Amino acid sequence: MNTHLSEQEIIRREKRQELEKLGIDPYPAPEFPITHTSVQIKANFNEETKEQFQDISFAGRIMSVRDMGKASFAVLQDHAGKIQIYVKRDDICPGEDKSLYDIVWKKLIDIGDIIGVKGYVFTTKTGETSIHVKEFKILSKSLKPLPIVKAVDGQTFDAVTDTEFKYRQRYADLIINPQVKESFIKRTRMINTIRDFLNEHGALEVDTPVLQSIPGGATAKPFITHHNALDIPLYLRIANELYLKRLIVGGFDWVYEFSRNFRNEGMDRTHNPEFTILEFYVAYKDYFWMMNITERLLEEVAISINNKTEVQVGDKTINFKAPFHRVSIYDAIQSHTGFDISGMDEEELRATCKKLHIETEPSMGRGKLIDLIFGEKCEHHFVQPTFIIDYPVEMSPLTKKHRSKAGLVERFELIVTGKEIANAYSELNDPIDQRERFEEQSALMKRGDDEAMYIDLDFLRALEYGMPPTSGIGIGIDRLCMLMTNQPSIQDVLLFPQMKPEWKQEEK
Repeated sequence: MNTHLSEQEIIRREKRQELEKLGIDPYPAPEFPITHTSVQIKANFNEETKEQFQDISFAGRIMSVRDMGKASFAVLQDHAGKIQIYVKRDDICPGEDKSLYDIVWKKLIDIGDIIGVKGYVFTTKTGETSIHVKEFKILSKSLKPLPIVKAVDGQTFDAVTDTEFKYRQRYADLIINPQVKESFIKRTRMINTIRDFLNEHGALEVDTPVLQSIPGGATAKPFITHHNALDIPLYLRIANELYLKRLIVGGFDWVYEFSRNFRNEGMDRTHNPEFTILEFYVAYKDYFWMMNITERLLEEVAISINNKTEVQVGDKTINFKAPFHRVSIYDAIQSHTGFDISGMDEEELRATCKKLHIETEPSMGRGKLIDLIFGEKCEHHFVQPTFIIDYPVEMSPLTKKHRSKAGLVERFELIVTGKEIANAYSELNDPIDQRERFEEQSALMKRGDDEAMYIDLDFLRALEYGMPPTSGIGIGIDRLCMLMTNQPSIQDVLLFPQMKPEWKQEEK
């Protein structure tokens, strides 16, 4: 770890020592009684209520100080907002000893320190609601200076505008730019809205394993770890689908889980190796029903977050008002490439990719090639919420074959602003068919496809007991939050996104 200290950091450590010499603990016992937040004071203080604010207790971080000699103004920031305080030398030092003000307040306290104050609320001559401090107490000495905030022509500029700094030191970002909290507050509100919707419709929230002996439920490269006691490899889950469907086999009619998933893949503005998916499965329903319930759910989420079905995403207005447009994947590809690929085999698809200037890998089967064409040439065209439906069977090893269209399955993906937000099926419940699909995936794995599915024998055994007709869906919570909060990157809706290690682990 880099132990080099800046001049400011050295000075702050010296101030910490000076406080201790004066008998002041820079990190005292945690309890400090707080009677009001900044928002409560500003919202409720007036001439009629001022008697209720004559003896208050408040705590926050010092964000600025304006020294006026024997008095000073400072701004404190708590979790709710900011408020000005007024510190007068004779008020906090009524006796002969003025060292608490002259030494502690003026010399040993810094911007970034957390203090508690007691006093009364008043309005300054300029009309600003403030706290007149009668007592103060250092609650936490800040040893690292905050990034300097500069205001120019009404705009705020600070060091936290650097994305590397923002994502790596989110705590500093939240201090300097408290408005960043709003996206994360909306994220929680969004999840709560979804949870309430599902609970009100009779769904049951459950938990399933994160450590799995077989990484199933999706085509993705897993993270691998090792269980010492059992001496076996284990995988961080790439999906929770197969466990939730086991519960449908067991007799639950509707189950859901907010699942933390892990996929050993690259990172970009829409991908993080650790992410959150909502998955739910409903017995005796199909993908048509699932499209309808998804429209209703997302319409309610949009209203909850933005008070209307329209959401601003960059320079586009996205309308989540149901119903959403529906188009088959073959029709989408033909519309945007001019090629009808519905009857093409693997070699013909490779030739088509070449004509479209799309690079392919030898390990790619028919399903991967179709997915590649759609992703490269079509997906970005779908800006408003659109269900892409009726996928080829090769693309969907866990999906029920289409009831009326040979070679297809009953599957949809919800695309918004050119990105997949949800993936849903009429679930495959034929154990013989499912075994054959797994074996096809195993053959692709032998060809070098490290995202192909493993054969899950226990899941096959569960299906053999009989799973009722079922529909299931996975909704990307992080991507949905990006849409609902108008954030351009997944890192902006994750409090602590994955980052390259800043320091190498020191050798012991």
